[in-house]
This record gives sequence, structure tokens and C-alpha cells, in this order.
Amino acid sequence: MTAAAPSTAARSPSPDGGGFDAHAARAQFPILSRTVNGRPLVYLDSAASAQKPRAVIEAMTGAMSGSYANVHRGLHTLANETTEAFEGARATVARFLNAEAETNIVFTKGGTEAINLVAAGVGQSLQPGDEIIVSQMEHHSNIVPWHMLRERCGAVLKWAPVLDDGSLDMAAFEALLTERTKVVAVTHMSNVLGTINPISEITRLAHAAGARVLIDGCQGAVHAAPDVQAIRCDWYVLTGHKLYGPTGIGALYGTAEALDSLPPWQGGGEMIETVEEDRVTYAKPPHRFEAGTPPILEAIGLGAALEWLMGFDKAQIIAHEQALYAHARARLDGVDGLRVLGEADGKGAILTFTVDGAHAHDIAQIMDRYGVAVRAGLHCAEPLAKRMGVTSSARASFALYNTTEDADAFVDALIKAREFFI
Repeated sequence: MTAAAPSTAARSPSPDGGGFDAHAARAQFPILSRTVNGRPLVYLDSAASAQKPRAVIEAMTGAMSGSYANVHRGLHTLANETTEAFEGARATVARFLNAEAETNIVFTKGGTEAINLVAAGVGQSLQPGDEIIVSQMEHHSNIVPWHMLRERCGAVLKWAPVLDDGSLDMAAFEALLTERTKVVAVTHMSNVLGTINPISEITRLAHAAGARVLIDGCQGAVHAAPDVQAIRCDWYVLTGHKLYGPTGIGALYGTAEALDSLPPWQGGGEMIETVEEDRVTYAKPPHRFEAGTPPILEAIGLGAALEWLMGFDKAQIIAHEQALYAHARARLDGVDGLRVLGEADGKGAILTFTVDGAHAHDIAQIMDRYGVAVRAGLHCAEPLAKRMGVTSSARASFALYNTTEDADAFVDALIKAREFFI
């Protein structure tokens, strides 16, 4: 069965009708004007890493070319200017997440490091038999650090199951909670299924059982609207390169109590109060966790990305992305041999799929011939792939700069790729 015909409009509006101008947003991304294999680039790999708008590129270039020095403690003009920009970025992250204060934000080199920071600190107080709950839909970054504690400390790793539609089995999750549960670590939004988890309810249940909660927001911070004070989680993690910012930068939000409970993560400059031959005292959070020269330019870039992103109406962005997903999904309805993974209610704009008789890598390579960039493989989520009964899948992830034309080009390329294997 073939898909429905695409729109013939030369420049289609957002399919949700909500007024978001994706074409204007797209124009702010220089890379999206290029061609691939002689065709306009259709970039649908933003769940892996998003492209960067001019605002980010110019902020980082400006910092390097006009006002750069190391941050903190310097008394000269360049040091003061750079420190102001760096700490200004911290304030921007706090505002983006609605954190209580700037001191609740720790800069890390990414979401993975932020999770490892928390796991390393929590691990120093775990006892054999203490329990950590994760879900089957977690990214490896929110699995492996907890496995490491299982190996080192004798902790017990427990798995909240995923239902056939890709939603989290909340009844099963609640049944896993015991007096031995110390940490619940779950994703805000699945990078494979697009499922958006009920993280406020998860946090409420976990706290009632005496556990602390870490939310992996590397996808949710982009495609949902996180408010950490409303969620009431202990820790929330994000990464810059999925938020239209640079690589090498992320952030850990923690409540004052949760951050205070963690010992130092790495040793070096900046994270100390005093160093003597026979003793050392440590700085208060967030600087306790920021040893050495931080990713200064990257933090400035992240701040610029979030300022740029907050210039849009987040509800309009979410509606636009979900409408693109719905448009593509409707056109694919009835295509023989196509399986979509994850169709939970209210899911984000991630379309992960398999095609009978074809490996995901081959599908992705053929689609690239038509200028369409999708991801293929296990998506750093092997337990989820096993749960869903697949050995690989392809993934199209929509972002604010994608258009109806992109969605149609994706469907057209996928159908042509499928026909190659018939």
C-alpha cells in the first residue's frame, strides 16, 4: 500500500495551525540551507544532536574574539567580562528550569557526566542490598552508572517495565518501591519511543517511599516544559547539544539539600575552600562539583541557546513538533511491513520504526540518498530494544526547525527505501 500524496503547497505552515513559523526559525540555522546528495537537507536526527542557530554561533565566536579569559578570581577586565558571561549562563539555565536559585545549577560536560556525578556521590553511602529503580526505556547514560554501583556496592538494580504501547507501567513501578529503594532514575522523555513520563507522579511516589529521584531530561528539556519546582525531583539533568547549543556542556539541577548531600566529584582548582598539607576543605555547591577550568565558551553558548529558545512560545513549539509527527504518521498509516515503536498518548515527536526485510542501517543509507538524515541502530537503549523485540530500528526525530515539507520528504524517502527491498 502506498502513502497518501504530500501537500503541494510551496511553503506549508505549521500543520497544527497554531501560528508557529518553522520557516523563520529554520532560516536562523546556517547548516539547514545546504544540500546533501543534490537535494535539500532534511535533518531528522535532532534527538542525537540538534543543529545550532546563528545566535549560538555568534555568541561563542564573540566570546573568543572579543572578550575571553579564564573565569573567577581574575581581577582584570577580560576575566571579569568572561566570568559575568559564564555566570550569566548559569542564571539562564536556572530560569529555563525554574530552579530556586542559580546555586542549584552545576555545569557539567553533558548529561552523561551529570548522571555519573550523582551516581558517584550516592554510591558512597549505599549498602549492599540497597535498591535503585530505572525503567526499561532508559538511555545507557541512565543505566550504566547505576550498573557500576551494582558492581561496586552490591546495590540491586530493579526495572520498571514498559507496556506494549511504549508507556511506563506505573502500577508495576509503584509495586517495585520498598523501604530499601534509595534512588529512582527515570527519563523525562524516551529518546526512542518519544514517551513522556509522568515525572511529577513518579517523584511523589518515590519520595513517599523515602527514595530520591533523578530525572534524565536530555530529551524532555527540549520537547517538554520542565519546571523543577513543580516536579519536585531531587536532580534534573540536561545536555546542551540537544538544546540547540554546543557539545561539551550540560547542567545538573539539584535541590539545595540534594546537592549538599553529595561529596566532591573531582578534585582540583575552584572546588576547594582551603588546601593545606594535612587537610582540605571544599567549596559549597555548585562550585564543589566544578573542578578545574570549566567549559567556558560552551557554557556561554548554552546560555545563548536557551535565551534564544525562550524567545519562542514553548507551547507553540510543542504543538508544531507533535503535529509534524502526526502528519508523517498519518501518511504512513497502512504502509505494509512498517512497524512504529511507541505510540503512547501525548508522546513527543520521535518516530522510530522498522521495515520488514530490511536492516535499519540500510534504510537510513538509502534515505540519505534523498537528503534525509535519520538515525539507525540501538539508540543507546539495548534493554528497550530487547523489550520491543528488535535488533535495530531507524529513528526520525522532529525539531522546531522542521517543516511540513521535511515530514513529506521523510515519508517519500522511506517509501522509496522500502520499495528497494520488495
